Amino acid sequence: MKNFTNRLLIELENQLEENQTIEDDPIKKFEVAIEYVVISLEKLKAFFKNYNLNNKQDEIYFFKEIKPQFTSKLIYYNEIYNIEINKPIGDEKRIRKYYSKEIKKLKNFFTKNKEFYKYYRTKNTCLDKKYFLRKKYDIKLTLESYYFQSDPVFSTTHDYLIAKLIANEKIIIFLENKLNNQTANITKKNDKNILKWTGTKVALVELVYALHNEKIINNGNISLNECIKAVENFFNTEIKQHNRIFLEIRNRKTIDKTNFINSLQVNLNNKINQLDE
Repeated sequence: MKNFTNRLLIELENQLEENQTIEDDPIKKFEVAIEYVVISLEKLKAFFKNYNLNNKQDEIYFFKEIKPQFTSKLIYYNEIYNIEINKPIGDEKRIRKYYSKEIKKLKNFFTKNKEFYKYYRTKNTCLDKKYFLRKKYDIKLTLESYYFQSDPVFSTTHDYLIAKLIANEKIIIFLENKLNNQTANITKKNDKNILKWTGTKVALVELVYALHNEKIINNGNISLNECIKAVENFFNTEIKQHNRIFLEIRNRKTIDKTNFINSLQVNLNNKINQLDE
């Protein structure tokens, strides 16, 4: 059993990964992914119906560990497909509200099923014979209606619920990433006055070292590395290996080594003289 199901799962995951790189349209990606998972589930179902189970533990293992890995992928892609096609058209604020509402629904699902979720996450096994053996339903377990309409040969009372838990965990991550992207877009649009250093890194290192050496920031109570980090944040840039860059400045074959600072002084004096004329 394990050999076939492992191969089938690897084949499916490879197809899904390839689909992510080939297909550009996000909605089309989900549609193709759903098709791949449905085909794999049909193969899994055909295999299982022709497989001779050795004992009840094999049956429990299949419905607790194997089948949910496939079913969860179908739930995941189908849910995010529906979430995305029903996404409202509008500004980022409206879309954020929509994603937040969907996350709340998913978290409510975990709250509703918290006892079974705890059972599953703690790898408990005491109720496995009730949950993962076919035709062993107990109406007192508050079963979902879909169980009574499912294929009794290929379903137990709780294998779908495990798949739902696995899928919903991943859907929440998907939606939270969407929210983070929305936040980043809003920040980018609102941050119109962001400063970006467009000169050379050598010139910036020269300036930072000069400012630090003058001890005019925090009365000199700031390290060089702290000063570098503050300037990086202020100018939205990165200064790598500033020690090496400063060594290059020191090794210049000129008497006056501060090219950028000299240029600042000359150009500012020229500007002042022009204004005074």
